[in-house]
Amino acid sequence: MSLHAFLYGARVSSTLDSPPVPALDVSARTAPRGRTRVLALPEARWALLATAAFLSALPLHFADAPGWTYGPLYAIAYLAGGWEPLLAGLRALRGKTLDVDLLMIVAALGAAAIGQVLDGALLIVIFATSGALEALATARTADSVRGLLDLAPATATRVTADGEESVPVSRLRVGDELLIRPGERIGADGRVLDGTSEADQATITGEPLPVLKTPGDEVFAGTLNGTGALRVRVERDPTDSVIARIVTLVEEASRTKAPTQLFIEKIEQRYAVGVVAATLTVFAVPLAFGADLTGALLRAMTFMIVASPCAVVLATMPPLLSAIATAGRHGVLVKSALAMERLGEIDTAALDKTGTLTEGAPEVTAVRPATGSGLDEDALLALAAAAEHPSEHPLARAIVAAARTRDLRLAPARDFAAKPGHGVTATVDGRVVTVGRPDPGLDTDTHTDTHTDANTDAYTDTDVEGGTVVRVERDGALVGTLVLADRPRADAAETAAGLTALTGTSPVLLTGDNPRAAAQLATATGITDVRASLLPEDKVTAVRELQRAGRKVLFVGDGVNDAPALAAAHSGIAMGRAGSDLALETADAVVVRDELAAIPAVVRLSRAARRLVVQNLLVAGTFITVLVLWDLLGHLPLPLGVAGHEGSTVLVGLNGLRLLRESAWRLRESAGRRPDGGRPRAL
Repeated sequence: MSLHAFLYGARVSSTLDSPPVPALDVSARTAPRGRTRVLALPEARWALLATAAFLSALPLHFADAPGWTYGPLYAIAYLAGGWEPLLAGLRALRGKTLDVDLLMIVAALGAAAIGQVLDGALLIVIFATSGALEALATARTADSVRGLLDLAPATATRVTADGEESVPVSRLRVGDELLIRPGERIGADGRVLDGTSEADQATITGEPLPVLKTPGDEVFAGTLNGTGALRVRVERDPTDSVIARIVTLVEEASRTKAPTQLFIEKIEQRYAVGVVAATLTVFAVPLAFGADLTGALLRAMTFMIVASPCAVVLATMPPLLSAIATAGRHGVLVKSALAMERLGEIDTAALDKTGTLTEGAPEVTAVRPATGSGLDEDALLALAAAAEHPSEHPLARAIVAAARTRDLRLAPARDFAAKPGHGVTATVDGRVVTVGRPDPGLDTDTHTDTHTDANTDAYTDTDVEGGTVVRVERDGALVGTLVLADRPRADAAETAAGLTALTGTSPVLLTGDNPRAAAQLATATGITDVRASLLPEDKVTAVRELQRAGRKVLFVGDGVNDAPALAAAHSGIAMGRAGSDLALETADAVVVRDELAAIPAVVRLSRAARRLVVQNLLVAGTFITVLVLWDLLGHLPLPLGVAGHEGSTVLVGLNGLRLLRESAWRLRESAGRRPDGGRPRAL
């Protein structure tokens, strides 16, 4: 029962005592913590003492030695193995709660009272050993999450005006510049300012190979730098790093309870009271008909032990918490056990477009020099980027980024001017360059829909390859056009297919974008149900219509306009890297690194957890039923009843922790086969 006690604030709460996670005072650590050692747990030490005393008394007892030789050893076994659950049970009783731990201790003391000292001691030893095993499993669950904190170094090298200084990571602030030497762990989430290297970030993103890092790339706290030196600007406070958020949200989740667990808790007290009443009946009825006192009492105590709902209580939370921990290790923060359970219930997925299925930022997809301009693609792009360089417009930044990607030299621009609704003008190499609104007659084969709002003030949304066309002029003459588009994410189609396989129906695309752009994305991703030009309230209406039709909807989004739909859906997932604060707060889960393929993976993980819950309930129910009937209809020896009861409790607890294995997280599922050609492992 110690795992149950950990989850609900009782017997083994001391196992995982630690400073509050948000503080993240990693500077206080001097060495990484490994996996919890067995004897580091007080439950294990007490169980070992009880077992040693029992085993020492056993040969003396069977050899008919004087009672004073083995009696004190049995007493030590009773005290070492029973004091903690007895104290916890009495505290619960004082709060008008009947704890099943107390039932076990009462049964052991009852056995001793009628001369069955050996049977009572055996019950105590098995009970204490069971508690130690469950406490160890619980500690290992916490190790898998809190071990992430040990990845973050205690100190970092901060670059200052006077040189360099070594400072505790907890003192870093946004804007600080860090020097990351080869082989060092990165001290904070940030962005590379200078240098080239590779980072092993498997612990955060799950990527199996080191990732190339160049200026402008994002890096994560706790990841391992390769052979190059990097200068990194801190972009997140250490208390808000990816590692910190994973640990914080997983620990918050461990304090919540799923509906199945809440239902079990509602009946647990009534069941425990019923067990006590039934135990008294099992004792009193045979006694009234002339049965032997010792035999009647032993049968009653055996009944009380085997009917106790320890395994049932443990059936629900270990699988869900294990699933939360595993998802957190792979960058998906599930906020509660309730959220994890609900993810596995969904049968329809609704997806936002911009920033969810797409990158959320424009990119240059085509460079088209005009005939007779004398420019090739690079020259045209360099000319446009030079003129756009002073601009802060999103499309301007995309043009400049495209030029830098090609390592093009940008000539300095003078006399820069931006005219809302038209574009920008600048003098480049002595010639006037204009980038902006195209002539509607430029391409008669395309549909042009001019916008003049703050987001597209100088440009025209044109249905050319699903992108936006801008016109480049030099001294008033057209020299070419650029096409920019918000590209689908690389794994958008795979994610849509994965969700279709899981739910049996194609995802629904809910977007505020125009129908043509939405239809093009749907074609690229294999989505068949498209609903475009939706306001935030329209997205909510669409989600509610699906739910009124009996569907349980998962909504995935990233923006402020997605928050109402995230709240209305049965379950909501937010894209974390560029997601708005409101969306992140509203969602039930957050994909930290914006890896779309993680969405079907976490749904599969939730369903695996739900299957384990059902398995556990069946195992617990079967053990209780068989042992109770055996005791009532036949003769169940007390030691065998104890072994069956405690064995089922340990079995259920350990079965629930199977989802901590790395194999439980599967980004892809292809026709029931693994990439290595073997059959997928059953969970």
